[in-house]
Amino acid sequence: MAYRSEKTLRGVENQYYRATYKSMGYSTDDLRRPIIGIANSWNEGVPGHFNLRQVSQRVRDGIYRAGGTPVEFGTIACCDGMAQGHDGMHYILPSRQIICDSIETFAQAQLVDALVLLGSCDKIVPGMLMAAARLDIPCILLPGGPMEGGIVFDGRQSDQTSSAEALGMLSAGKITLDEYTVLENLSCPSCGSCSYLGTANTMCCLSEALGMTLPDGGMIPATSADRLRIAEETGIKIVELTKKKITARQIITKGSIRNAIKTCLAISGSTNAVMHLTAIAHEAELDMDVLQEFDDLSRNTPQVAKINPSSQYNCIDFHKAGGVPRVMEALKTVLDLDVMTVTGHTVGENIESHVYQYPEDRRIIRSMEDPFGFQGGVAVLRGNLAPDTGVTKPGAFDKSLYHFIGEAICFDSEEEAEEAILAGKVKEGHVVVIRYEGPKGGPGMREMFKAMKYLYGRGLAKKTALITDGRFSGTNNGCFVGHISPEAAEGGPIAIVKDGDKIEIDVDNRSLKLLVSDEEIAARLKEWKRPEPKFKRGYLALYSKFAASGSEGGILKID
Repeated sequence: MAYRSEKTLRGVENQYYRATYKSMGYSTDDLRRPIIGIANSWNEGVPGHFNLRQVSQRVRDGIYRAGGTPVEFGTIACCDGMAQGHDGMHYILPSRQIICDSIETFAQAQLVDALVLLGSCDKIVPGMLMAAARLDIPCILLPGGPMEGGIVFDGRQSDQTSSAEALGMLSAGKITLDEYTVLENLSCPSCGSCSYLGTANTMCCLSEALGMTLPDGGMIPATSADRLRIAEETGIKIVELTKKKITARQIITKGSIRNAIKTCLAISGSTNAVMHLTAIAHEAELDMDVLQEFDDLSRNTPQVAKINPSSQYNCIDFHKAGGVPRVMEALKTVLDLDVMTVTGHTVGENIESHVYQYPEDRRIIRSMEDPFGFQGGVAVLRGNLAPDTGVTKPGAFDKSLYHFIGEAICFDSEEEAEEAILAGKVKEGHVVVIRYEGPKGGPGMREMFKAMKYLYGRGLAKKTALITDGRFSGTNNGCFVGHISPEAAEGGPIAIVKDGDKIEIDVDNRSLKLLVSDEEIAARLKEWKRPEPKFKRGYLALYSKFAASGSEGGILKID
């Protein structure tokens, strides 16, 4: 049998299925072609997905042109930005599982032969890649592209996160109300995934590095004609992969995961990539410790690119400087060049044949011999405060903060911390501890995005630190450690930190320590009691019951 769909669409006995398709206008010829599903996360609530109707049409054109039949269906996509600072953020990481499961369900129920996955943002891209790895059929992921940068504010082109920084400045009397208000209209001038290297654009870059997106497909701007051209090319390529029987697990391998990790380290990508690549490797049934790989590779993978929040240059600047292809070319001596990609060629072949449309820009991308730093931009920490792991992003903060000792000020929720920061209760030398925000305890492992932005706005970014069992946005900078495991809700040591305790963050030595005696820690843990779940009904109740720790990718553990 050449294609999966033939089980229902070929033979006299399968008239029922053909009749069902024909009720929607499909022809006999359409049903003789490979059936290519298009999982489209288009909606009108997420700027990174707003253009996906137009992108999808060009994918459809390419599929039909190459001899396939497109069958489009929808899946959800939530905006991390819109969910910030309220109960909606509890749903963001859990939505990744819904996206993965819904794509698997449609693909298996309809027996499509292959999939084009259309998505751009934080949990959508990894959820789609998880589905591809789980299904192991031909798949290509195509993002919608990053948005343009906004009006210049605080020394760089603004984006929506500038509003959070500006609110901290406003509360500290550093800017006027008029200066604050102008950002509302001018910080986000177009649709697209956020213009900085947050989790959304990090994962689009890493899909390219994995080989699951066509070269340049991650960073072509959302409003560019090239975005439509690569959409049609994607449609053509998915039919080619289907005919050649090149499936997702032939592309998502240990070698390609390591290539993605090295690319993430080299561009100082979002810390959330650690969790997402762990989940993708899990779905591909790869026997590898992604966290340990990050830890090992971070020590000798240079940072060759600097993009906001590591610099003033945004993702469109990065694309024009050569984007992921130029980064991978810079790293080629340490990459696995033999792994397959959705082009039908290997990584090495893609590097050799790539044509750059813009000149190189060494302010944004450098060589391995002259990098921005000789270690990667993401680091894994361990210690008595993070027995399993904690994750930080030294590529996004000043080296003076690589060793920070401060006094704990503790909060049991994101909202409590944000109120305290804006009220001026957090002072120079504090280590802000935000706990009960992990996968189980949050539930949903919310981002501490606003807390960090408020610290920045109040002038405390280089004078304080923040640790949490929750996550961070890829746009955050300042001294922070997230993904602390075990989380507070599982009785991790972060649960028993008290106001005034001394905490040591040591990036160079990869350690995170509570400077309290082992005996005192043991006594406090003995007295600790597990809190009641925050949600007892609905999806979040289910998620909090089965969610694994951040160190395991925040997946649902059924067994």
